[in-house]
Amino acid sequence: QVQVVESGGGLVQPGGSLRLSCDASEISFSINVMEWYRQAPGKQRDLVATITRYGSTNYADSVKGRFTISSNSAKNTVYLQMNGLKPEDTAVYYCNITTRGLIDYWGQGTQVTVSS
Repeated sequence: QVQVVESGGGLVQPGGSLRLSCDASEISFSINVMEWYRQAPGKQRDLVATITRYGSTNYADSVKGRFTISSNSAKNTVYLQMNGLKPEDTAVYYCNITTRGLIDYWGQGTQVTVSS
């Protein structure tokens, strides 16, 4: 079973920062797109940020200017730098990896809680 592993979540005060990581090195196929989603309690899972294998990025309006998605040079680890965190950013954050053959891999999620 191929694993995609997120890390870096935790409890932070409003205005603080966290950096999430997603290790997709176990995936042997070429990766096309790496994304971060989040799901707050009682809500649907929403797309937060996307980075393609070409380095193009896209963000949800709610996080533009505060969050930055990036990947390592090997294109098998994706990061989400989150600055200026707000209580409404509280959610479980999931990494999604899509290969060039359109196979999807999901991580188990990492909890981010923004609270004073």
